[in-house]
Amino acid sequence: MLRRPSAPVPPERTGAGGVLRGRPGSVPAVALGSVSHVSESSESANPSAARAVSRPVPQQRTEQPATATARALQYRIDGPAGAPLLVLGPALGATWHMWDRQIPELTREWRVLRFDLPGHGGAPAHPAASVADLAERLLVTLDNAGEGRFGYAGCGIGGAIGAQLALTQPQRLTTLALISSSPRQGTADEWRQRGVVIRTNGLDPVARTTPDRWFTGDFIGAQNAIAEWSVQMVRTTDPGCYIAACEANAAFDVRDVLPRIGIPTLVVCGAEDQLAPPADARALVAGIPDARLAMIPGAAHLTPVERPGEVTELLIQHFETAWQDQPDGGQQTGSQSVLPTRPNHVPAPAAVAPIAEPVSSPLGWAVGELTAGTGTAGRADAVEAGTRLRREVLGDGHVDRIAAETDDFTADFQSFLTRVEWGEAWSRTGIDRRTRSVATLGILTATGQLDALADQVRGALRNGLTPAEIREVLLHTAVYCGLPAADAAFRVAQRVVREETTPEE
Repeated sequence: MLRRPSAPVPPERTGAGGVLRGRPGSVPAVALGSVSHVSESSESANPSAARAVSRPVPQQRTEQPATATARALQYRIDGPAGAPLLVLGPALGATWHMWDRQIPELTREWRVLRFDLPGHGGAPAHPAASVADLAERLLVTLDNAGEGRFGYAGCGIGGAIGAQLALTQPQRLTTLALISSSPRQGTADEWRQRGVVIRTNGLDPVARTTPDRWFTGDFIGAQNAIAEWSVQMVRTTDPGCYIAACEANAAFDVRDVLPRIGIPTLVVCGAEDQLAPPADARALVAGIPDARLAMIPGAAHLTPVERPGEVTELLIQHFETAWQDQPDGGQQTGSQSVLPTRPNHVPAPAAVAPIAEPVSSPLGWAVGELTAGTGTAGRADAVEAGTRLRREVLGDGHVDRIAAETDDFTADFQSFLTRVEWGEAWSRTGIDRRTRSVATLGILTATGQLDALADQVRGALRNGLTPAEIREVLLHTAVYCGLPAADAAFRVAQRVVREETTPEE
């Protein structure tokens, strides 16, 4: 029978490998110190979890050597040697410890590899430019470890990585579970705005609001130690890597290609998830041909932590069924074996809604490929590309407002502006967007175009300039454009920076 861990209590001492050990039932949290590799077993990292299973879980000691490529990810493997491999991907801001409650049951039949995103949990701070980059780094990690095919489950951006793998490397996957995931999570504006706030204020404002995004109010009230654990986990993440992941989320959109996913897929959603709401889960199930939906009542975004028993049982049921349905029986390459039939299978808890049948870029904001180039050819293509880039730099709100104000008298001009300014000039790859923002701020200050300057200050923040860098640009203009022009520009920029960088409470 599936055993659910007891309520967690705060961690009390630090163990080896940078893992906080807790009293029985605790959820380990990442220590504030750096973790360069893993040498502890899952039993020592979580004593209560080890006692929740009827037999010891063999541990395969896994390290990330100091000489390993920067593209490899920090990871650990638990479970019996020779068993099929499951890979668990974390949510943005979380570490592999978010899966601690699943390990005792999953490692009865599988080896389980958990990884950290760059800059999370003490992992090396090498920002990833896109979800595709993260997926490629995971494959490099698995290749370095000598792994072949595997099952995959991911939460949030971890789910996005799974979808990317299913689209680009389907031969590596046996089965897929997307937890609290979306084909396009939120809007690009929301993610880029979060990056602006972090560049200015650090991660603390985001960390303080993490429990409200990840958990339901009832759970926070009953499990305050876990809520505080989530705050500390985000607070100790590398800001640059977190911002890069925000940009990766902003660019991720697989809505149009979901039918290409041919992997058996389980979609798990918390009924009260505000980050990846049920509508997004239904969109995944409607788009993926072989997908099933499980809705967990009374749960928000980080369901593996908030409802560990239900999530664990759903994963076991899905992975067992999908593996046994494989043409080769789930046979792995190398020494990995076929998944055995699991004895004493426990049905999914009644609290979980039945599994339903399906219903009807790189960080261009900051760094470009610095190659000489020309604008996009073709007027129609240039307008389309220009509109997309204009939204990325100035935001959906600005573009939507301009579109709403456009009439027959101004339509041709707006098309011309979008094509020339954004589809051609801003789309050139000879210099990156940060540099273009610096030049644009100086030119608008010199010519006194203060309304346009306000828009471009917002764009500069979204393109990766900090308020301090914008201040230096405007100080420099005072020398060449005159004090009155610089003073007017400072007043505009001060107002915009305050509006854009003040965290929401």
